[in-house]
Amino acid sequence: MSSSVFKSSVLREAADRGFIHQSTDIKQLDGCLAEGPIALYLGCDATAESLHIGHLIPIMLLRLFQKHGHRPIALVGGGTSKIGDPSFRNTVRPMLSEEELSRNIQGIRLSYAPYIRFGAQSNDGKLVDNAEWLDQLEYIPFLREVGRHFPMGRLLSLDTVKQKLENNLPFSFLEFNYPLLQAYDFLELLQRENCILQIGGSDQWGNIVSGVEFVRRMTQKEVFALTTPLLTTASGAKMGKTAQGAVWLRRDFYTPFDFWQYWRNVDDRDVGKLLRLFTELSLEEITRLESIEDINIAKITLADHATSLTHGKDVLADIHQAIETLRQRGKSASDAKHTPTLAIRAEAWLGQKTIVDLLVEAQVCPSRGKARRLIRGDGVCLNGVGIKDELLVLDSSHFFDERAQLTVGKKRLICVQLQL
Repeated sequence: MSSSVFKSSVLREAADRGFIHQSTDIKQLDGCLAEGPIALYLGCDATAESLHIGHLIPIMLLRLFQKHGHRPIALVGGGTSKIGDPSFRNTVRPMLSEEELSRNIQGIRLSYAPYIRFGAQSNDGKLVDNAEWLDQLEYIPFLREVGRHFPMGRLLSLDTVKQKLENNLPFSFLEFNYPLLQAYDFLELLQRENCILQIGGSDQWGNIVSGVEFVRRMTQKEVFALTTPLLTTASGAKMGKTAQGAVWLRRDFYTPFDFWQYWRNVDDRDVGKLLRLFTELSLEEITRLESIEDINIAKITLADHATSLTHGKDVLADIHQAIETLRQRGKSASDAKHTPTLAIRAEAWLGQKTIVDLLVEAQVCPSRGKARRLIRGDGVCLNGVGIKDELLVLDSSHFFDERAQLTVGKKRLICVQLQL
């Protein structure tokens, strides 16, 4: 969508950076945004103690709205988390205790803190918990007030519901209530905060639109939905997953070093897109970086800026020093006259094979059992770090300039060369 069609500065920049996927009546929304500041919200259920980079596109869009003078609301689903969003899940979400919910809500608050400025000024952000109103609902009045506005045909047409039914996946009446509760959140935030826009990921489109239609029926007021694209890599994989799991935003779940490495090792074809979405570099600077022949300059810039936003600029000096130390170790190992080099293909190894496979492939160990015993005996290091987990799956974060240093015992070194 071309930014030139928009009057409001925030939608122009959002379009240029690739944030806009779908919207209800975007022309009217644009007019409202051009007239002055609005309140908008992003909802996230309290299912873990940290958000991860799968949440980050709508968070960055929320941040962009605040940058342009609008008031962001971060809604934590302390109430809806007791029900469970059925969106694209193969199992029913487990029930969480009050203690777990409380811990998760605090963790989500910490996850938002680097991105959204919370406070009492006119466009400072606000964090709210929908348990504040959902826990007070009485079932019969709720059905009379809300349920009658949701035709069964409309609910059954939601992608989240259709997928479950068509694939005979677990789907309880409890989950069937979720779109109603999410819609009720929008009504509450309109009445409490004069909030007229809900944003979210594209997988939430059906639920968000249901809320827009419900609010219009209840209040005859115009409210809007805006979703961001689902982020996939150039290879078609869902972004934000590694062999070790999700890339969490909190440093006690995923270290700043590993976070930096994740961005440094993204596919070359994705760098320009990711610079637009996950940094605040000017579009002119991003275009310049895309034109540089050495793509690694752009990738390091992406890693630096994405990591600075999440963990602060003060972590970069230590990360760069650690990277340089490991690079020198790998260089000295590969340049040594009697140091063997093992070449492995990225497509066959990354995310698929383990450190045990590597030891066997390098002919260090004649069998997988011997390799496991070597690891248990603290006899293996990768890039100078002792390996304790015999199930460790290799991924791109283990390689620096496509090289890793495998140390076996005190003296045996092998340079592992990654072929892309």
